[in-house]
Amino acid sequence: MKRLATLAALVAFATAAQAAPETFVIDNSHTYPHFSYNHLGFSNQTHKFDKTSGKVVLDRAAKAGSAIVTIDATSVNTGYALFNEHIQAADFFDTAKYPTITFKSDKMAFRGDRPVSLVGDLTIKGVTKQVTLDITHFKCQPHPMLKVEACGANATTQIKRSDFNMGKNAPYVSDEVTLTLAIEAVKEQPAAQ
Repeated sequence: MKRLATLAALVAFATAAQAAPETFVIDNSHTYPHFSYNHLGFSNQTHKFDKTSGKVVLDRAAKAGSAIVTIDATSVNTGYALFNEHIQAADFFDTAKYPTITFKSDKMAFRGDRPVSLVGDLTIKGVTKQVTLDITHFKCQPHPMLKVEACGANATTQIKRSDFNMGKNAPYVSDEVTLTLAIEAVKEQPAAQ
């Protein structure tokens, strides 16, 4: 009887350990938020940010999660240094006053075992709007090189530049912008004792 009670306690402990929320730290070397817009009707342009930090918390048993993503707006990369300076000026990102873009969410929706969306607050240029990021790709597995669990996702939403006081040259340069977060994150390891 004592052995059965001990086994039941171990199973309960193992189940609780599996059900605990897990924290994943964003890997800046494999995370590139990017945005696309139409330029004068000629073409759709895509630019990225080179510096991103943050964390994603997953509670797979409860089918819940949260995320906080901080993008260094001064790391915007258009592939052209003069244009990088241009869109960091006051009419657009105004990085002298607002050097970061943030997304914070504690509303992760699941379909089955897979997260499908995040509802949260996007702050650009000091303006905060609620947005829904649709998760178009999601995968967790052991990282083949780092030998720890890692997760990756692509999530996308559409915003209007003018909602964030960045509407200069609209509608010639489209007001509508598609923002995509392409993220890889590595499971946070316990601190060494």
